Amino acid sequence: MNQKKKSRIEVAAIYIIIAIFAVIIFYPLVWTVGMSFNQGSSLYSSSIIPENFSLEHYKWLFSEESDYLMWYKNSMIVSAATALGSVIITSLIAYAFSRYQFVGKKNGLYVFLLLQMFPVMMAMVALYIFLNMIGLLDTLTGLILIYLGGQIPFNAWLVKGYFDTIPRELDQAARIDGAGHLRVFWSIMLPLAKPILAVVALFNFMMPLFDFLLPSIVLSSADNYTLAVGLYNFINDQFANNFTRFAAGSILVALPIAAIYLYLQRYLISGLTAGGSKG
Repeated sequence: MNQKKKSRIEVAAIYIIIAIFAVIIFYPLVWTVGMSFNQGSSLYSSSIIPENFSLEHYKWLFSEESDYLMWYKNSMIVSAATALGSVIITSLIAYAFSRYQFVGKKNGLYVFLLLQMFPVMMAMVALYIFLNMIGLLDTLTGLILIYLGGQIPFNAWLVKGYFDTIPRELDQAARIDGAGHLRVFWSIMLPLAKPILAVVALFNFMMPLFDFLLPSIVLSSADNYTLAVGLYNFINDQFANNFTRFAAGSILVALPIAAIYLYLQRYLISGLTAGGSKG
């Protein structure tokens, strides 16, 4: 009886902890959703559920008075290019480190490991000067290049570790049948590595959407703003008090993330189970 009672107490404690963290996570989200449907522009509301339900803020975001759609397009361009570029570049780098032997391979891996310890922001001054020298300052292309370069060390380590779990016998069998290096990479490695590539694509798609500091330094023209920088101006400009519009714009940011996650979730789940079974 004591053991059963102890087990019930432990289960109850776990549920209480989960409930507390659920409130901490979901309360601000529910409040933001409610505020986005509130009339006016005030940050404060008398209740989570809006008393005067209105879609005026969402309509305004899609009106000609707002630059929201332009910022949304810029963010989609940066996110999609970063996700696609990261998958291509890191998969090629990881394939080389996983399957080939060359001078400097071990030191190269150590360099990748070392670079992960330093955030991109530490080199922001040098990157700012570099982008200015090559004429890519205040451009989406320059921002994409920084995102791609900054994520290579972490992504390469991640994908390389997954490639190492794929049996080399598959490569050898394909080469016996006459397949070249590129054919092996394209027809064998990439299909088997879909789960980890889905993780890389999702993470690199999300990062530019939520990042504020880097775009605010690189981009100075309103026409090139991403969503994070554009929405910040709703509440940062002098005499600005557009908290409800800010809330509506923030809610819409989550839609592409949810869509991408739902599309890739089968690969994400299979990646987790495969990683667990392969050790």
